[in-house]
Amino acid sequence: MTRKKQVGFSLLETLVALAVLFAVGGIVMTGMVQLMKTQGTIANRTDMHTSVRSATELLQQEIGQAGKVSLGAPADTITLGAAVTTPGSNPVSLASSSSFVPAPYVGEVLTIDVGSKQETITVGGTASAPTATFAKVHAQGAPVFALGAFATGVVPPGIAAPATTCVGASCGSSPTVLKLYGDINGDGKMMYVEYTCIQGTASAPGALYRHQMPYDQATAKTASNDPTMILLSNVLANPKDAGGNIVPCFAYQTQTLGSGTCVTNVAVTLTVQTQNIDPQTRQLQTETKALLNVGPRNIVEVYGTANLVDPTRAQPMPATVSALLP
Repeated sequence: MTRKKQVGFSLLETLVALAVLFAVGGIVMTGMVQLMKTQGTIANRTDMHTSVRSATELLQQEIGQAGKVSLGAPADTITLGAAVTTPGSNPVSLASSSSFVPAPYVGEVLTIDVGSKQETITVGGTASAPTATFAKVHAQGAPVFALGAFATGVVPPGIAAPATTCVGASCGSSPTVLKLYGDINGDGKMMYVEYTCIQGTASAPGALYRHQMPYDQATAKTASNDPTMILLSNVLANPKDAGGNIVPCFAYQTQTLGSGTCVTNVAVTLTVQTQNIDPQTRQLQTETKALLNVGPRNIVEVYGTANLVDPTRAQPMPATVSALLP
């Protein structure tokens, strides 16, 4: 009589196998959960890095472009719209090779003609009827150039404007408001741009606002905290420096130029927090981005040129910009 072999696992073997399976499954699930949390942390920081980097890159580009004077798009040819037949006071009319015909502003310094006929004039009269005193005769179509740059392209702190609404009698840039103007976009159209930094707390974060408008806009500016102008949200107060001093959003290095000042360096410091709570620490993550040496190249160049070669290269601030400062 033969004995039959048993097929299968005993109860003890099954329990041991299940225990091993549960242990391995637990390790795998723990790893997957940790991986998901790490991915959430990385996604949070990536979104924060991307937003603050985009904002600071725009700030860097526009500060560098500030102060550029333009009479039209880069490919345009600007010429005298009417001949100057007799020296003395004459109307100033400009013609453009495109449909955009710029209007000279009062106080602007223009270089007329070339060769032995070239001269520099200062626009006078009024905005609607500009005039200038010519020392030479010029044919219609003589080339016109606006050389130099706006020395106040980054509006210096402490500058005054013809208005009574300036805080502390100053309409200039401040630690929380950066004001700049010029051919900011490099398209031949001069613009006025204003950045407003409102710092907040972790529970009530602030924002960075950006306003852009034509430099000769006649209507009032948009409110500085218009929600449609938010460039960066979740802005916090910057950490204090090693000396315990408050670090502002914007800091300026100024130089004396003639009877006024010009900004030759801007430091930008922004602290932001993530939109979502970090899944690992259960806290909002923060980051501080600092640009300590942003040079407005047009202003730096005209600072040296006006000091050493020709003071007229430092173009004065248009009255329309002064009206936008308050």
